[in-house]
Amino acid sequence: MKIERIKPFLVGGCLLVRVYTDEGIVGNGEAGLWAHHRLVYEAIQELGDYYVGQDPTRMEHHFQVLSRNTHFMGSVLSAAMSALDIAMWDILGKSVGRPVHQLLGGACRDKVKVFANVSGNTLEQRAESAAENVERGFTSLRTTPFFPDCAGQNSSTVIKTAVEIVRAIREAVGDEVDLGLEIHRNLAPHEAILLAGELAPFRILYYEDPLAPQSIQALRYVAQHVDIPMATGERFYSLYQFRELIDSQTVSLIRPDLSLAGGYTQCKKIAALAESSFVGVFPHLMGSPVNTAAFLQFDASIPNYVLHENNRVEDHPLNEVIDGSLVFQSGYILVPDRPGIGVEIREDRLSRFPYEPRTIRGTFHADESVAH
Repeated sequence: MKIERIKPFLVGGCLLVRVYTDEGIVGNGEAGLWAHHRLVYEAIQELGDYYVGQDPTRMEHHFQVLSRNTHFMGSVLSAAMSALDIAMWDILGKSVGRPVHQLLGGACRDKVKVFANVSGNTLEQRAESAAENVERGFTSLRTTPFFPDCAGQNSSTVIKTAVEIVRAIREAVGDEVDLGLEIHRNLAPHEAILLAGELAPFRILYYEDPLAPQSIQALRYVAQHVDIPMATGERFYSLYQFRELIDSQTVSLIRPDLSLAGGYTQCKKIAALAESSFVGVFPHLMGSPVNTAAFLQFDASIPNYVLHENNRVEDHPLNEVIDGSLVFQSGYILVPDRPGIGVEIREDRLSRFPYEPRTIRGTFHADESVAH
C-alpha cells in the first residue's frame, strides 16, 4: 500500500487532512496549532513531497526521517506531522479492520471521562453554569477564575475576584465534584503563589498553566511554593520537552496535544514517560469532532489518562462534516469501536464551513503593556 496524495482542508476554525492510498483507503487527521493553521496547511503540502509514494504504515520511520532531516523542527512542522501521523494510523486501522486503540496495545477503558467548562461574566452566572453541568452528569468541572477585564486590574483585585468565583462554584455544586482551574498563563510567579494559597481550601484538582510555559525553572519555583497539583504542557510539541518537564518534578499532570505533539507515534512515548513517574496525562483538546475521535483512541490506550475537554460532543458545529457520531454519556464519551479513529470526513460537506482565521489583537494591562 502506498500514499497517492495528501489533501489539507481549512474548515471553520480547524485544519483537517486526508491521506489517500492506492488501495482506496483514506486516512483522516487534524492539526492542532490553532493560531497558525495557514502555516501548517502549507507545511502539510510541502511534506507531501516526501510522503507521496511511501508506505503509510511505517509511521515511526517517517517521523524519524522528517525530524532528523534538518535542524528546523518546531511547532508548525510538528502540527503538520501530527495530523499526518493520525491519518496514517487511521489507514492502518481500516486496513486490518480494527480501531486504533487496539493497535496501540488495547483498551484500558471503555469510556473517557471529560470535564465541562464553567462560564459566565458574573458570580451568579458561574454558579448557574456549574450547577447546570452537574445536572447534565458531569462530575468534573473547570473554570478560568477571572472575568474578561482582569488584565487591566491590579493583582489584589484579580486574586480577590478569583477567590469569589471559585467560592461561588463550590457553593453551587458542593465538595464532591472535581474542580480544576485554567489560569491561561495570566499570572506572574508571585501572583500565582499568592492566589494558590488563597484557593487551597477549595479542594482544587489542578492548577493549570499559571505561567507562560517558556521557563520550566519558573514553573518549578511556583510548584515548590503551592499546595495545588500543577498541570501544563499544551504548548509543548516534542518528547524531549515533556521529558524535561517530567524530570523537573514540577507537575502532577501533563497536557500533550495529540494533534501537535507528534500524533500517536510520539504521544504514546510521552504517556509512557509520564507513567514511569506517576504523572497523569490530561490531554489538551481543541478542534473538530475528527480530533475528538482521534483523541478517544489515544485516551483508551494509556493507563494514566485522567480527563480532557468534552469539546461539545453533543452540539459541535462540525458534527455535520463527519460520518459517524460520538456518544456522550453522563460525564463520559464512549470510545468508538469502528476501524481506524472511528469517524470519516465528509468532503462533500466541508464547503459549508468557510475557514475562520484568527486575528492578532493582543491583550493589555492597565498601563498598555502586553499581557499573556
